[in-house]
Amino acid sequence: MDSGAIRRPRRRLALAAAVLAASGVLGLTATGTARADSASGCAGREVRTLPFASGVTHVFKRDGYVCAVTVARQPGPTRTMSVSVQARGNRPVVDKGRYKHHAGPVTVHAGHRCVWIKGSVGKYSVSSGWILC
Repeated sequence: MDSGAIRRPRRRLALAAAVLAASGVLGLTATGTARADSASGCAGREVRTLPFASGVTHVFKRDGYVCAVTVARQPGPTRTMSVSVQARGNRPVVDKGRYKHHAGPVTVHAGHRCVWIKGSVGKYSVSSGWILC
């Protein structure tokens, strides 16, 4: 009879630990989902916003890396979208295709070099020129 009394608290303790672990995992998953839904997918702080007629290109910077994503103003049917980031002295890194909501994210290591950002949605586009020098 004593062994049954000992097992119940262990089961309860194990159940409580499982519930806490599951809630922690759910909390991390919910946080990750919220971050992904922020339409950026880029790490760091936003340093530029480049608006144009059919969308906006967001530029982020963190630890020498520059990341950009182009978001359509009116999500809807698939259309041609693109985003590119070019560190001075290197070739541009481009994401171009037919998307409903956004193109990118695209990340390059720029260090302390200038970058040139381009974004487009349909027939409208934006080009930053050399920035973040």
